[in-house]
Amino acid sequence: MEQALFDILDALKTKERLDERELTKIINRHNKRILEAQRTANCAKPNAADENTQNHASASSEPTKARPLSKRQLMAFYLDVQKNQPERWNSWGLSDEQQRRLVRTLQMKPRRTASGVATITVLTKPWKCSSNCLYCPNDLRMPKSYLADEPACQRAERTFFDPYLQVAARLKALTEMGHVTDKVELIVLGGTWSDYPENYQIWFIRELFRALNDGSRAIENLPARKRAYELAGISCDPEPLKTFVAEEQRRIDNRETTYNQAFDRLYGENAAWSSVAQWQKATWEELEAEHNANVDGQHRVVGLVIETRPERITPTHLAALRRMGCTKVQMGIQSLDENVRMLNDRHTSTQQIQRAFELLRLFGFKTHVHAMVNLLGATPESDKADYLRLCNDAAFQPDEVKLYPCVLVEGTGLCERFDNRTWQPYSEPSLVDVLVSDTCATPAFTRISRMIRDISAPDIKAGNKKVNLRQLVEQRIDSEGLATAEIRHREVSLANVAAEDLSLEVVEYETTATSERFLQWVTPQGKIAGFLRLSLPHANAIAQLEKEYEAATSKTVKQTCALPFPLQEGEAMIREVHVYGRVEKLQHAGINNAQHRGLGTQLVNRACELTAQAGYQRINVISAVGTRGYYRKLGFYDNGLYQQRKL
Repeated sequence: MEQALFDILDALKTKERLDERELTKIINRHNKRILEAQRTANCAKPNAADENTQNHASASSEPTKARPLSKRQLMAFYLDVQKNQPERWNSWGLSDEQQRRLVRTLQMKPRRTASGVATITVLTKPWKCSSNCLYCPNDLRMPKSYLADEPACQRAERTFFDPYLQVAARLKALTEMGHVTDKVELIVLGGTWSDYPENYQIWFIRELFRALNDGSRAIENLPARKRAYELAGISCDPEPLKTFVAEEQRRIDNRETTYNQAFDRLYGENAAWSSVAQWQKATWEELEAEHNANVDGQHRVVGLVIETRPERITPTHLAALRRMGCTKVQMGIQSLDENVRMLNDRHTSTQQIQRAFELLRLFGFKTHVHAMVNLLGATPESDKADYLRLCNDAAFQPDEVKLYPCVLVEGTGLCERFDNRTWQPYSEPSLVDVLVSDTCATPAFTRISRMIRDISAPDIKAGNKKVNLRQLVEQRIDSEGLATAEIRHREVSLANVAAEDLSLEVVEYETTATSERFLQWVTPQGKIAGFLRLSLPHANAIAQLEKEYEAATSKTVKQTCALPFPLQEGEAMIREVHVYGRVEKLQHAGINNAQHRGLGTQLVNRACELTAQAGYQRINVISAVGTRGYYRKLGFYDNGLYQQRKL
């Protein structure tokens, strides 16, 4: 294995990286030698055993089976030597450049960190939802709206939905795949975050940070942590879990009961889950201690995302999310057509959706919405019009969108509508046509993050099952020469970037609560290498928010509401700074790479200039815990829920 690494390094002397064909050729050459050595060893074994050592000889005369080399094995060997074999590592004498090229060549699934950060997605434990939408899955093994066969759900179930275990396992997997995990974006899924008890929320976030702060120790703690759940009587084996929910799941599928009713019977009085819930609690002080440790940690949190519903977004709830370290909020709006929402039992008003957007912007959060096409009551033309409104109406205009088609899943209320043919999935040409139209209508400041959900094909009774749906959409856009300014379509991703070729553009747009400035670094071809979101709040919007905040805090004495009002008139807000390109280690600039080359600093400085020109006296940034040090170097100081800089 060592010689295979040396051969790869030798081939890298004149190349930035080896392509898949070149790497496979080297690996196959070594596997051929392994196979020949294996055959020679097996031919040399005796045909008969000494009668005094018959059992031993019988075992030893079994053919030897050597494992062939693979990228994963080579990466694991490289990392093991680097960490655990100092003498051998020193004897290799690899320069930083050699290490970088080798890791880049052996790295698996490079797009995992192509957006500039390592993303770790975790799920909260099974829990009820205060809504019951017609299309929403009802898998009792999962929190409402998720299915056990989705990849992130499988990982969560294998780790008892424990946040510490999920992060530790993901860190291990990403590291073994050759990805840098210095900068981590945490995405917390699980339906409606706001429906969980607050002390569980605090504990969950604390454990996410604790796992990252523990780093390699977290991986070592995996076995003991798992045993704690097993001793409590909770399984992580899919088969017993299927049996556990089987009867209640059957009743849901036959529409004899609801998810929430079944949940109460299964989990509400369950001794094992109740005992675990007793230690799934934490205090604000314990969480903030982990925050402080993460500021200079090896695995810094550069983004924390939660998901909820628009009607659950209030000033006091957002203050609590900021205290937890949250920087982005996903919310399911599905459609802006109130009639469509009512037909699908999505009981959220358009006014609530608009207010949620306003509050999120004023508090500095990135807005990430879920929008669905092909809902009950929708048509291809109404879907196109609905998306145009989402992107262009000053009341909405999200930063990110999950835009995906409605599909039919067993056990949902939509099944009855499918059976009586009042709902049918769009044909593939119609669906692609809608998504092409929507992508082309997406403004330069919006990113479509996904076009499908990770629902496995066997779980889909009707609707799109193609995992490459987005590829079909983008191929259609490119083949027909259609124009789109959508961010993901323009990302530089893993491409080389020459800094001198970049130009800084400013896109201005108005919302009902703010004046927005989207600053973007673009190449001559229109590709995007980095961006910044700047909000200039309207004075009347701040005044209205202050009244709401005071009214809310006067009705409760919750600790989360005891925080001072977070915003003042004359303060602007940086809501996001992001530079694309392959993840680089902290303090290491890449060759022809957008990261760590001052692009982010220049974006921040330009945002400060624009803010001062607009008459604002101070600028806030909704910094993630792991980026506080970065902003301190740029002249920002800690100021309550944000970091601030005087202009």
